[in-house]
Amino acid sequence: MHNLTHKYEEEKHKLNELGQRSLEQGIPLSTNEALQAQSRRVDELINQMYQEKNRYSHA
Repeated sequence: MHNLTHKYEEEKHKLNELGQRSLEQGIPLSTNEALQAQSRRVDELINQMYQEKNRYSHA
């Protein structure tokens, strides 16, 4: 779980940087493909952490 949390923090940081750059360049967040792909990576890590947490709580 610690590894997933660390990876999530790294990917969330990348997402925030992409979002900030997009805003600075006047690019709408919804049309920035790199930002959307990064957001999906973060979402997937959140899903993995949730599943892992549920696995441990049912053990």
